[in-house]
Amino acid sequence: MEAFRRDGVVCLRGVFAEWVDMLRLGIEKNLDEPGEDAKLYRDDAGRLFMSDYCNWQRIEEYETFARHGPGARIAAELMDSATVRLFHEHVLVKEAGAGLGTPWHHDQPYYCVDGRQNVSMWVPVDPVARDTSPEFIAGSHRWQRTFTPERFNRQPLYGDDDDHEPLPDVDADRSAFDIRGFDLEPGDAICFHFLTVHGAPANRSLVTPRRAISMRWIGDDARFAARPGPTSPPFQGVTLDPGDEMIAPEFPLCWSRASCVT
Repeated sequence: MEAFRRDGVVCLRGVFAEWVDMLRLGIEKNLDEPGEDAKLYRDDAGRLFMSDYCNWQRIEEYETFARHGPGARIAAELMDSATVRLFHEHVLVKEAGAGLGTPWHHDQPYYCVDGRQNVSMWVPVDPVARDTSPEFIAGSHRWQRTFTPERFNRQPLYGDDDDHEPLPDVDADRSAFDIRGFDLEPGDAICFHFLTVHGAPANRSLVTPRRAISMRWIGDDARFAARPGPTSPPFQGVTLDPGDEMIAPEFPLCWSRASCVT
């Protein structure tokens, strides 16, 4: 908890190990039938990078994991929150050798939610070597800055209406930042704040895919937010007004302190 609050990122070992087989099954279903908001990119050799989200209501493995796995309870501890709602799940698949990286960014400007009590849990179902691991800038969640959200193909999400500042060129001087990455086994979890700046390299393994699911959790202080354009995820059916608590069917309550009192 201390490391998460200080650094905005922490790696938890083996916390979801017993859930890996079920998550693999859910991801395979997702690959066979991507959702309506899925983004599928291919490198010059045709190797796939898929990003998809908000499929928990149609893929039972995701819903079971969200409602009955230990993630929501762990999120409550990291966020110091009496309630935990699922904001959304996000599946990211890079085929073996896929030469497509994920640009540096942080997530909150993409999202229709404001608040400090939040955490993403990036859970791989394949071994991930350090040189293929997502990378995080420790402490960047405390910079009190927000950066222009871009699609993974580097196009601005909000176009000319965006008033965020450009992200610093991290790769131009990596030594200027406290960059964290991890060797990971299936069932480990990288937990990071929505404001923590992060990115990911291409999948440098020529034999092992990099399949992972991120569970995005929100806590007591989460409030619905308006952005200059369609957010990612878009949540077009949500009827909340700016400033409302995130109480809606799209954001199910998965843990509460009150329900655990005996």
